[in-house]
Amino acid sequence: MNEENYGDSMEATRNLQDQCKKYKYYHVTLAMKDGRTLDGIIEEVDADRVRVLVGEDVMEQEGEEEGDSRQFYDGYGRPRRRFRRFRRRAFPFASLAGLALLPYAAPYPYPYYPYYPQPYYPYPYY
Repeated sequence: MNEENYGDSMEATRNLQDQCKKYKYYHVTLAMKDGRTLDGIIEEVDADRVRVLVGEDVMEQEGEEEGDSRQFYDGYGRPRRRFRRFRRRAFPFASLAGLALLPYAAPYPYPYYPYYPQPYYPYPYY
């Protein structure tokens, strides 16, 4: 490995580290060098690794013997409940290829409704 490649890789690692510090406590997408993508919340940034709360989907387990016929619906036609669990994992900066914020849609801008004064009718209404 020559000096230029080593300097470029150190600069890329430093840029990823700065980006991780910037997005600390944000929900991000991590792209790994082996092709995997993960989503999670950056919790801690060290000199050589980043700690992330990685989200995983968990389905409600009611009966394993029933097979796949009730995979997504319980016996009454309701969809089964789905949970999201976060586990703490550490990733070295050498295994990260990229980092991006998860795109959340901005809420619909509600129009301003001006105040319309109602005519005053004293009680009782005649």
